[in-house]
Amino acid sequence: MTETESQHDVPGTRAARGGSRTLETLLGPIEAVLLSADRAVPASKVAQAVGLAPVDQGDSRGLSKEAAEMVEAAVGRLNAEYESGGRTFRIEHVAGGLRLMTLPEFAPYIAALQQQKTQGKLSKASVETLAIIAYRQPVTRAEIESIRGVACGEVLKTLIDHRLITIAGRAEELGRPMLYGTTRQFLDSFGLASLQDLPPMAEFGAKT
Repeated sequence: MTETESQHDVPGTRAARGGSRTLETLLGPIEAVLLSADRAVPASKVAQAVGLAPVDQGDSRGLSKEAAEMVEAAVGRLNAEYESGGRTFRIEHVAGGLRLMTLPEFAPYIAALQQQKTQGKLSKASVETLAIIAYRQPVTRAEIESIRGVACGEVLKTLIDHRLITIAGRAEELGRPMLYGTTRQFLDSFGLASLQDLPPMAEFGAKT
């Protein structure tokens, strides 16, 4: 093996020579990375994992245009193959990253499985409180309790422990009460790219 061939097989060297990678050679590695992830993976991390960027490069703001375009092209090719093959999933942009997700029409089957997992399941009170925060954020505890009509201190603590909400600041009013908002983990857990992807409240026939 020549020195050039040896260097070509070293991931760190390959990252510096990203242009030597072809789209076809990236499909399997990118798919494997996303299959193994339990949450959305930033494009920069995907690029680093498959050798398109140095592992110490940092976040996507430092990702080269060529590497970013190759990742997106690979995602497009994989999704096209999934669609033509009738697969039940696609790679989606979620919470600032990429994640393999099942298609909406298969949601009832996934929900049926999730119903069997009682451990760690959010209570009805937690879901209601989370919905209020998601649609009204940033929102104070007093505002949440006014809408629900009951105290929600313990529920807020549970949601914070699950990393679904966070303290987003303090309100400019008497006492400077804390403001609550949703987190990136919330977006990831519910398969949302941003808060703009929340379904309109009209679909629920209710108001917050």
